[in-house]
Amino acid sequence: MTAVGVLALGALVATILGSFRALSYIAALLIVGVVASSSIERGSRELDLAPYRGLIALLATTLLAGVTAIWLLWSPGQTEYTYVFGIPQATLAYLVLIWLVPLAGAILYSLRFPAIGGDEIVDGIMERARSAQEGRRLPLVPDRTAREGDD
Repeated sequence: MTAVGVLALGALVATILGSFRALSYIAALLIVGVVASSSIERGSRELDLAPYRGLIALLATTLLAGVTAIWLLWSPGQTEYTYVFGIPQATLAYLVLIWLVPLAGAILYSLRFPAIGGDEIVDGIMERARSAQEGRRLPLVPDRTAREGDD
């Protein structure tokens, strides 16, 4: 989370300085950092990126390649463009590298790794949660020692 905070601060400074090329790279890294930090909730192995390594690498690669392609193919104030498939090259790079490839990667990830949400995994998580809660008195949990109507 510290890295996300530093990147956010860097984005703010780049914006204040008017350095939009630097801002675009920092923003791409900020997006990747936020996605990567979603694994923090995994408990004792904080920031275990193992299940997300491929997806994070694909996202980082495509976002940085997309930002680089945009800045190589376009500059502020440019009025003439080179077209591919009827779309300016910079716009095509934006569509493909910033939107379509990450979307295809996420879809492929969800189709290729169905065991992530499988019954065995969910049962394992529930079993660990139950064993962690045994013997603890948790707030907002009804007391099961005495029920109304039980004698």
